Amino acid sequence: MEDKTKKNYRPNVAAIVLSASYPFKCEVFIASRVDVADAWQFPQGGIDKGETPREALFRELKEEIGTDEVDIIAECPDWVSYDFPPAVSKKMAPFDGQTQKYFLVKLKKGAKININTEIPEFSEYKFVPTNKLYEYITFFKRTVYKQILSYFKKEGYI
Repeated sequence: MEDKTKKNYRPNVAAIVLSASYPFKCEVFIASRVDVADAWQFPQGGIDKGETPREALFRELKEEIGTDEVDIIAECPDWVSYDFPPAVSKKMAPFDGQTQKYFLVKLKKGAKININTEIPEFSEYKFVPTNKLYEYITFFKRTVYKQILSYFKKEGYI
C-alpha cells in the first residue's frame, strides 16, 4: 500500500451543490473545466492561509459558480485525499494531490448560477441525478466522489 503521509497534499474544500428543488428532486451540480476537455467535477478550491473550510467554501462558490447563496445541509466529518494524475500534477506542483473537506449544500430559491466569473473555471454546467453522475465525472475523482456520496446517502441526506 502506498504511503500517503510522505506526499504533499493541498488543503481544499469541495461542494456537492443540490438544486433548489431538493429534497423533492435530488440533482447535483457538475461543471466542465475550461482547461481540461470533458473533465466534469463539483466546485472546489484551495483553502487560503488563515481561512476556515466554511469560509473557503463560500468564497470558492462565489468565485467558481457566481453565487454563495446556499444553505449548508451537512459536512463530511472526514477529510479525503486523492493524487493528481501526471498531467495535472505538473500544473499543480509542488502538490501531489489534494486533501478535501466536503460540504453538501442546497441552492437557495432564486439563487442564480453564473459560471462566467472574473476568472472562469467552467465552460458549462448541468444538474444531474446522482445515479448519472459517473457518466460525466473525470476518472481520477470517481473514487473520492463515490466515498463522499456514499457517506451522505448513509446519513440519509441524498
